Amino acid sequence: MHTKTMEGLIGARTDMELLNTPFRVYKEARLKNDTAMMERAMGYMGDFHEEACEYKEEADEGMKMDAEESRRIAQEQIEEAVRKRREEREKLEEKLEEERNADTNTDTQDACLLEISEEGRGLLKDNTDPDDAGSDEIKTDAVKKPVTYTKTGETVPAGQTEGLSVSV
Repeated sequence: MHTKTMEGLIGARTDMELLNTPFRVYKEARLKNDTAMMERAMGYMGDFHEEACEYKEEADEGMKMDAEESRRIAQEQIEEAVRKRREEREKLEEKLEEERNADTNTDTQDACLLEISEEGRGLLKDNTDPDDAGSDEIKTDAVKKPVTYTKTGETVPAGQTEGLSVSV
């Protein structure tokens, strides 16, 4: 809150409270039909009322200043948020561009080369069907004996287990 606003509000309130005293005196003078006292009391009431109006105007000016300052601060915050968002977006775009460039560079320059040893070539020839010229599928044994694994990870032939317990 601006100091002018506080001064205006406090001053106007004080003068309005001070206005009660001459008003009370005016009422008493009216009951006594004392016109001179009534006129003096009305003069004091007018003075206090004028001062209260001046303080009210000061409070209004202070409130206008508060509103302008609040608008300025809000505008600065909005501009700061926009600037930060723009910087974040630019950083993100740069990062995406670097990733795109990195992806294209790895495709052309950093290709991996796989070499198969002689032993591996021999295994590949043994496990592929010679009749199927273009296929590199690996043969699997058609008959495999079923095994059961114990809790320790050892294999036991399927016929040796007495009971079967499965827990999930």
